Amino acid sequence: NTGKDDVAFKVLFCGICHSDLHSIKNEWGMSRYPMVPGHEIVGIVTEVGNKVTKFKVGDKVGVGCLGGACHSCDNCNKSLENYCPKMIFTYGGLYYDGTMTYGGYSDSMDANEHYVVLIPNNLPLDASAPLLCAGIIVYSQLKYYGLSEPGMHVGVVGLGGLWHVAVKFAKAFGAKVTVISTSLAKKKEETEHLGANSFLVSRDQEQMQVMKYDHIE
Repeated sequence: NTGKDDVAFKVLFCGICHSDLHSIKNEWGMSRYPMVPGHEIVGIVTEVGNKVTKFKVGDKVGVGCLGGACHSCDNCNKSLENYCPKMIFTYGGLYYDGTMTYGGYSDSMDANEHYVVLIPNNLPLDASAPLLCAGIIVYSQLKYYGLSEPGMHVGVVGLGGLWHVAVKFAKAFGAKVTVISTSLAKKKEETEHLGANSFLVSRDQEQMQVMKYDHIE
C-alpha cells in the first residue's frame, strides 16, 4: 500500500547517469545488492497517500537522487538535505526501518512527496529526466555564483553530460557563453546546435590568455 506521505507513479522515462555505472560495478565501494539503479526518473502519478497535498493522480512528476533525510539537522533546516548525515539515496540506500531503496529502472515506484517535483505540462517527459541530475547540478552552480543575470560571460570547459546542459541554461539566462574544448571538431556542433557564442581550443595559449570570463564552469 502507498504510504500516507508517499506518491506512487508509473515510470515512463529514466535517464542513465554515469554514476549509475559506478554504482552497478561498486567502484565507490558503497553499493548494496540487489540493486535497481536510476535517479533521473519521470512518470505519471497513479496513487497518493492520504496526507499528500502537493500531487494528485494523473500529475506528471519527477524524482532525483534524494529519497529521504532526517529533517532535523542544521543542513536540513537550511534546505541543504543533500548534506544531511542521514541522507537516503533514491536507490541503494536504507530507510530507517532497514528497507532498501530502489530506483527508476523499473515500471513503477513510490517516493515521499517531499522529494517529488511536478513536471510542467509543456516540458517533454523524456527531456525532463536528465534535468533531475545533470540539470540540477549546473543550474544550482549558475544560481549560486550569481550567473543567472543577463550580460554575464560564462566559460564552459568540455561538453560532457553536464556541461552541454550548462550551455543551454546560461544562454537561457542571457549570458554570453564560450565553450572551451581540446577538439576543434566540436566547434560547429556547440555553436550551431547548442547556441554557444564562441568556441575556444584550450591548446591555443594565446587565446586562452586573452579571453576573460565572469565564471568558468
